[in-house]
Amino acid sequence: MIRKQDGQSLVEFALVLPILLLLLVGVFDFGRILYTHLQLEMVAQESVRMGGLGQSDAAIRSYAFSQFNGDDTKLQIDITPGDQIRNSGDYVTVTMNYPEAFMDVLGGASIPYTVSTDSTIRVE
Repeated sequence: MIRKQDGQSLVEFALVLPILLLLLVGVFDFGRILYTHLQLEMVAQESVRMGGLGQSDAAIRSYAFSQFNGDDTKLQIDITPGDQIRNSGDYVTVTMNYPEAFMDVLGGASIPYTVSTDSTIRVE
């Protein structure tokens, strides 16, 4: 007895397609988070450079917010030590944190992730 198997490949493709799409979206989403991390790292390096040249904390924060291409309300910037106690020869550190969600297309099942970077330089 000969059976018709015309729809077999279509059923197999329908079973594999969600897994392939999930992998594809995961690769693009990972690239987006990596881009955010690299951008945040560059902004932190340039911001701490301003602190090393004697700029105030307000000027450093303003520069970081203007250079970052994400949501400014989520970006957290910590500068230690503060500009009131910063002296020549001390080290100043700028730490930046930005919350992200990996696999955001999954909605409530997305994985929360915080992109964090810091940079330190000596005050001139």
